[in-house]
Order: sequence, then structure tokens, then C-alpha cells
Amino acid sequence: MRTFLAFLVLSAVKVLGHLFFGFRAEWIGGRPRNRWGRVRLFVLIHHTSLYEPVFAGLAPFRLLWHFAAHGVLPVAEKTIRRRIGLFFRFLARNVVVVTRQRDHTWDQVLNRIDTRAVVMILPEGRMMRPNGLDAAGRSMTIRGGIADILEVLDDGQMIVLYSGGLHHVQAPGEVLPRPFRTLRARLELLDIEAYKRSLGPTTGGQEFRNAVVADLTHRRDTLCPVQVEGGIQGGEVPRWLGWWTPRR
Repeated sequence: MRTFLAFLVLSAVKVLGHLFFGFRAEWIGGRPRNRWGRVRLFVLIHHTSLYEPVFAGLAPFRLLWHFAAHGVLPVAEKTIRRRIGLFFRFLARNVVVVTRQRDHTWDQVLNRIDTRAVVMILPEGRMMRPNGLDAAGRSMTIRGGIADILEVLDDGQMIVLYSGGLHHVQAPGEVLPRPFRTLRARLELLDIEAYKRSLGPTTGGQEFRNAVVADLTHRRDTLCPVQVEGGIQGGEVPRWLGWWTPRR
């Protein structure tokens, strides 16, 4: 029952997303030919808004079902306490409320990762405000929690979504979104085992965490679509979406 409910919520987000927003996205390295059954990790980089679930509009329904059936989603305690928190509780089969610290709540996330789990994580852990900083005025950084997840995962694939940002839709502190805007993103499908090897002869621990943080920071700074005069740079609508996408 939980799986069906999560799938219905994700599907509704996808459909409504295409009714009210346009999508411009491109695959780095070309469009993958994949049945999605080996995807174990979703990584969304450039966290700017609580409306980021609307990026579900970029996923085929079979991938949404895969996540609904096996998803593990860490959600910040601060987010769950908000009115929108009830919505986040039904986005995956396993929603784990975390404190953003490496404490027992984070251990619960790692303990939910079995051989079929699919994890969704926003590795910055904090939302960027329009001034480019987090709520406390600190620079946005990649945190090491994603390295803990990668250490648990020995095989499979991960999808990295490089967001162009959603401040033009809804910035932190704003209540209502602005519809009929264009959402920009780049996506990349990576083999987890190959990705871990690419970081060098790191076997775990702090050295591995540092390597993951450095790599994802570089990817964020070079691959996320960026705001420029007249709009946000990005790609085009992937043909595999199979759904009409409104233009600007």
C-alpha cells in the first residue's frame, strides 16, 4: 500500500509539473539506454527550494515506480515540521527524518540501505538563499554524508541531477510558487563502482569523504546550469520523456 501511495504522489507531481512548468534538460555523455533497474542512488546538486520534487517531471514513470517501491529518502527534521512536511513523508517507501548530524538518525538511513534500496539525497544538506548563502550566511558546501552512502553501495548506478536552481519558481521564505517558468537541469548516469575507482586509491574513512566532497564540489561548480542575462543556460527537453512539455 505504501508503494502505491508513493507512486501516486510522485506521478501526480510529474503530471502537474508538466502542466505548470517547462523543462529544459540534457544528458551529459548522451542519452542513456537503460531499464533503470540498476539505479541505486539519486543525487540532486544545487539545493535551492522545497519545490525540487517537481524535477520528478524529468523521470519516466517506470523510474518513479522503482523509487516508490525501494526508495530511501532522508528528510531534514526542520522540513518535516513545516506544513509541506506531510507531503515529503509520502515521497518514498522509506522516509527517514534526520537532524543533519552524524548521529543515530543518520545511522537509520544507512541501516535502510539493503540490496534493493534506492537512495535520494541532496548532498549540500541546506538550501541556498537568493544571496548565494545558506540561512546562516555560510557558503554552500557539499557535506560528507553522501560518502557514507557510497561506501555502503558496492554496485549499481547513480543519477546525478545538476539543477539550474528554482529561485525563479520559489525561493526559501516564499509561500506560493510562480508557475509557467522553465526548469533547467543537466543529468548524468554514473556506474557507482567505476565512480568510486575514479576517486583514486581511497578505501574509506575521511580520505574517501574528502575525495567525494572535492569531486562533487567541482561537478557542481562546472556542470550546474547557471543564471545568465536573459535566462538560465541549460539543455533541451529529452525526447524520452514521452510527455508534452510547455515552452516559455
